[in-house]
Amino acid sequence: MIALLAGTLLEKGPSRLIVDVGGVGYDVQVPLSTFYVLGEPGAAVSLRVHTHVREDVIALYGFATTLEQSLFERLISISGVGPRLALAVLSGIEPVELIRAIRTQDTARLTAIPGIGKKTAERIGLELKDRLPPALQGIGQTAAEAPAEDGRRADLLSALLNLGYPRPAAETAVDRVIESAPDAPFEQALRDALRAMIQGGRR
Repeated sequence: MIALLAGTLLEKGPSRLIVDVGGVGYDVQVPLSTFYVLGEPGAAVSLRVHTHVREDVIALYGFATTLEQSLFERLISISGVGPRLALAVLSGIEPVELIRAIRTQDTARLTAIPGIGKKTAERIGLELKDRLPPALQGIGQTAAEAPAEDGRRADLLSALLNLGYPRPAAETAVDRVIESAPDAPFEQALRDALRAMIQGGRR
């Protein structure tokens, strides 16, 4: 199974890429959330990969972050949700917003995603509510439930570490986010920190 691809971006489209790894071109399908943070053809690229095997095909699905991959794999575990529909979900809503919609059972937000009907939205909400990535269980909390300000840095750092990011880079990203937007809600701060991690990985 292929779990990671690191090479040169040869071709780039909204839903699929070709990545050159040692002279071999890999066709990788990606959500828009990954497409938007990648460089242009010729740039170095590193993607987390889910290898989907069926009797008639082996397909590769690539993600810029472990969070996207984790959500994708949880989505395809739901009856009636295949890889294409899971990609459509991640293309239609940012990962952190998806987690909030699942946690709050916001079917209206989920049905706003192209291709997601009411029954599928309800199924996603019900089946994934208790299976969110542990580091992000707090997304969607009310103000009364939200972490205290004094512990916000620790909570943000813990979330990034649990998603697999190295501590030095995670600390830098969290400090930058807190410095630039000290009063931002936890959810927004986490989203900004994740973006900072993605951008930092492209340098």
